[in-house]
Amino acid sequence: MLTIADISKSYGTRELFSDVSLFVARTDRFGLVGANGAGKSTLFNLILGEESPDTGTITWERGADFGFLPQESAPAGDETILHLATSGKKLVPENDDDYDIDWTLEPRAKKILAGLGFRETDHEKPANTFSGGWVMRAHLARLLVSEPALLLLDEPTNHLDLEALLWFQDYLTRYPGGLLIISHDRAFLNALCNGMLELRGGTLHRYTGNYDDFLNEKDARKAQQLAQYKNQQREIAHLQKFVDRFGAKASMASRAKSKEKQIERLQEEAVEAPVEELKRVNFRFPQPPRSGLKVINLSHVQQAYGDHVVYRDLNFEAERGQRIVLVGPNGAGKSTLLKILAGVIPIQGGERELGSNVVAGYFAQNRGDNLNTKATVLENVMELRTEANQLTEQRARTILAAFLFRKDDVFKPVGVLSGGEKSRLALARLLVDPPNFLLMDEPTTHLDIASIDALVLALKQYEGTLVFISHDVYFIRALAQNVLHVHSGRLTPYAGDYDYYLDKSKATNERAALTAGFTDARPVQQAAAAAPAPAPKAEKAKKISPNEVRKLRTEVSRLEETVAQLEAKQAELAAELESPDTYAVAGRAQHLNRELTAITDQITTATQEWEAAALRLEQAGGETANG
Repeated sequence: MLTIADISKSYGTRELFSDVSLFVARTDRFGLVGANGAGKSTLFNLILGEESPDTGTITWERGADFGFLPQESAPAGDETILHLATSGKKLVPENDDDYDIDWTLEPRAKKILAGLGFRETDHEKPANTFSGGWVMRAHLARLLVSEPALLLLDEPTNHLDLEALLWFQDYLTRYPGGLLIISHDRAFLNALCNGMLELRGGTLHRYTGNYDDFLNEKDARKAQQLAQYKNQQREIAHLQKFVDRFGAKASMASRAKSKEKQIERLQEEAVEAPVEELKRVNFRFPQPPRSGLKVINLSHVQQAYGDHVVYRDLNFEAERGQRIVLVGPNGAGKSTLLKILAGVIPIQGGERELGSNVVAGYFAQNRGDNLNTKATVLENVMELRTEANQLTEQRARTILAAFLFRKDDVFKPVGVLSGGEKSRLALARLLVDPPNFLLMDEPTTHLDIASIDALVLALKQYEGTLVFISHDVYFIRALAQNVLHVHSGRLTPYAGDYDYYLDKSKATNERAALTAGFTDARPVQQAAAAAPAPAPKAEKAKKISPNEVRKLRTEVSRLEETVAQLEAKQAELAAELESPDTYAVAGRAQHLNRELTAITDQITTATQEWEAAALRLEQAGGETANG
């Protein structure tokens, strides 16, 4: 389908790669990895024809087409979302003789849009009224609808929530064409790739298998290369020792000369010593001031967006040194809880109390929320200078260098930075005055794999308190010591790591469990309605007739049965959400989560009605249905 033969590319004196060759068949599904600046995006640009190689050729099989999804932005005009999604193919005949119309196109587009999170009411809305992330989803739908022979995807998961990501991943497992993917998501690469390509040292290295296979094979190759290098160096040293000892003796001169030629041949054919990739993010958090044992306490917090109530009676407490990951369905309130904890949104009721000597720091999912987009990289760090930290330009540049902003890079305007560069700059700002209470919303988004590894290492050494949201299971497993499940205004704590949560929640899929809406039998925080008004001072209770007692007892039994039926339905929906098969059906997970939220609210209402009826029955001197 695609043949790349001996291509080279340089920018000025810098050679990006040399004599790179690759053959891509229709069944190939490659992940493309490499350090920052290795040339991944440039290779894509060469394949797309947006740049030309200095030497070599790129040849497409006749009839093969490709589709490309860029990492950052794609155009959107007045066309509707549905029109954008179907713009790769014809929708209606141009004349009476046009019988080649694909009449399944629009239904297929609607199914794909649903899988990517669009509601049916979004289909006829202009694309330019949506945010950049949703426009990217519409362009992704366009690619999937048109089904090119080869999909080139540059960080395609950055703009997807986990439910859409799981649907997209499952869809690609059945995609009829080839794939070439740049991604930092290990689970995504493991699920889809049958080969890995690594750009390193100006050369393209090919590996068989998925990302985990690549890591294992790379380590094995590196060990083999190191052993060959050491053996050759030992042999060269042994021969050189003979030359040094006998080269000056006439009787041994011919043999010494022969040994010198052997050394020359070995040096020409010598295996180079394996080298570590350059340009890696490498940092550690300066340890923040120690906080008190109690870091934060939320008491009876209420929060709503218009008529949509997120929390009615939220109670939460965190202690020093805890590492908590928030999980639960999309829209359950995870990001809202993180913002409440960080103090970036005011609460509408209740109390938020920080502990002694606690300093909160918030790492927003939208990196622009943390950055001054009109300033340069260096100015974004220098604006954090205070009398206390006495930040100098030299120290600021040292911090930025650890995040790969070197030399003139520090003078780049933030507005022109890539998503990965914005993420690295946001992390760099945290190092100026590290907080001892760190709140992070999807911190791995836009970071490459090497940068994620560096962040994991730094956070493992961080001695403050960490609460975060992530859909990267690798990142969660590396850091989380506690899991907090958020659903319908309720918080369910799990006093263990992510594997403990999977075991206790009976989840069957480690990624789907991140957005599951199930509950378990342990006590949970009640999303209760407003507290009942205090009862008036009692007059002497009126005697209730036996007939009224019987009616109350019947009412209590009816309400108890209603609660039981609702809880059974809740368990049924939760079980379906845990099933991987659910995510193969476009929009099914979103529908189930909405239905589960409604059922949970009905359980709350029915339980309150049952409690009130049971109290009236008890006051009447009767017995409850359980009595």
